[in-house]
Amino acid sequence: MRIGELSRQTGVAVPTIKYYVREGLLPAGRLTSPNQASYDDTHARRLRLIRGLMDVGGLSVSAVREVLAAVDSTEKSVHKVLGAAQEAITPPSVGEPAGLAEARRTVAELVRRRGWRVEPDNVTAAESLAVALATFQGIGHGAIEEVLDDYADACERIAATDLAFVGRNAEVDTLVESVVVATVLGDAVLSAMRRLAHVDASARRYDEGAHDASGGPEPVH
Repeated sequence: MRIGELSRQTGVAVPTIKYYVREGLLPAGRLTSPNQASYDDTHARRLRLIRGLMDVGGLSVSAVREVLAAVDSTEKSVHKVLGAAQEAITPPSVGEPAGLAEARRTVAELVRRRGWRVEPDNVTAAESLAVALATFQGIGHGAIEEVLDDYADACERIAATDLAFVGRNAEVDTLVESVVVATVLGDAVLSAMRRLAHVDASARRYDEGAHDASGGPEPVH
């Protein structure tokens, strides 16, 4: 297909497609003449992946480039590639709040206590967690540490569900891509679902008047 058809199929403007090619996110089309290139379904699939990572996952162009490099790698195991992709999609921490050293020790102890197999080079997520805990402490909500194992229980179940879902629905040659997509877009799904659950839990716990005639909570609109 020509670039115009690729644009119509994916909803991505032609100039944007050309930009992605220049940035190395999208492979160039096969030249059919000095001024024409042909594209196929693999380009359409990659374009949809790029837009999903950016629009829903909120990744920058540079982060998408790193994620795609991990997805396309043929030299690492699925586990290693997933780790590289997670490092790319975890935003770097900004600043060092007071109490960060203690928070780092809390995270290290959590990892040890849970028996998590976190490799030394997979530190970005651990550092982000430490910064969050130190910030909680700094604004007077240090008791968050009391529920870390409850959160860890939930996260272990979510991680197992993610990988089981991917294993059921991905072919071997798209397994890495599927795991990365589930990680990036799954964050958006979980964040939105958590907010919905908060609304429901708040209504059930604190809004005593929010009940319909049947005695159940009113639906959220």
